[in-house]
Amino acid sequence: MIYFLSFIVVLGILIFVHEFGHFVVARRLGVGVTKFSLGFGPKLAGFTRGGTEYIISAIPLGGYVKLVGENEAEEVPPEERERAFSHKPVWVKMAVVGAGPVANLGFAFLVFWLLFLSGVPALTPKIGDVLPDTPAARAGLEAGDLIVRVGEKEITTWEELAAGIGKSGAGKGLPLTVRRGEKEFRVEVTPETREGRTIFGEKTEGPKIGVVASNEVIHRKVNPVAAIGRAAGETWRIIRLTVLTVVKLVMRVIPSDNLGGPILIAQMAGDQAKEGISPFAYFLGLLSVNLGILNLLPIPILDGGHLLFFSIEALRRKPLSPEARVMAQQVGLAVILMLTALVFYNDIARLIAG
Repeated sequence: MIYFLSFIVVLGILIFVHEFGHFVVARRLGVGVTKFSLGFGPKLAGFTRGGTEYIISAIPLGGYVKLVGENEAEEVPPEERERAFSHKPVWVKMAVVGAGPVANLGFAFLVFWLLFLSGVPALTPKIGDVLPDTPAARAGLEAGDLIVRVGEKEITTWEELAAGIGKSGAGKGLPLTVRRGEKEFRVEVTPETREGRTIFGEKTEGPKIGVVASNEVIHRKVNPVAAIGRAAGETWRIIRLTVLTVVKLVMRVIPSDNLGGPILIAQMAGDQAKEGISPFAYFLGLLSVNLGILNLLPIPILDGGHLLFFSIEALRRKPLSPEARVMAQQVGLAVILMLTALVFYNDIARLIAG
């Protein structure tokens, strides 16, 4: 039950944020909004206020904002033309369409900022495991040891330990100060160039000593201004990672069976909810960035596809023909349906495989 509820909460929040972005900018720029829906399909509940119908629909796998004159072929009464989307300048159309993804990115930044206000999480430099036949094993390091200094520099995080090892280079003796229980002692390790793998599974080489981090985490307090910088950095890091993931998928560096859909999201949301509010909130921010970036892909029917059309319209100084738009929309729909079928297949295959 927790998986289902977590999935509904995550999806509901992200869809609301995305559609609210479209809604607010449309209203600000004088575009009429006739309907704001969370979900698709039959209406479950709703109300009308200020000329807009706000509804919750039966299928919680999306949402939409219905604009006055959204389609150019749509008949718009003369008294409504001033509020019609199709009669607005190109920059207004692009602003309304781009507002959804931007809202998702802004929401992720806000989530990360609130999380970092309670402390920035970081792995401690505590060793979780020592790999056999490595410099660390030969130097006598053990699981549970805490590295407190690299050379003469005091460290408090695993990131600082990794940076110190990387800076020293391979083949050069590196003094480490280690705390084991109540005792503190000094050892010298000589990092070796070893093969590793990036998050995308690509081979990489670098100086390593053969230790694995423990799961011990500390939270370092930062002031609200510093938290803003941290949140911006984390948002950018995930944006970059999301874009790289898409590129690696297209280049077939990452196998397509790594993709997941609603079932995988539900499983991950439930797992994070069990861990606590902070992991769940971080997962929410992560998904919000993903939703924002993926919606900017130049695939017709996605926001990125509409932005592409409007960019072409701005360059040509006239919109694409209805025939070209229809053809592009059909291609875009086919791509989305194929991707949907693929992620559902992957989800079901994972469930069968356990």
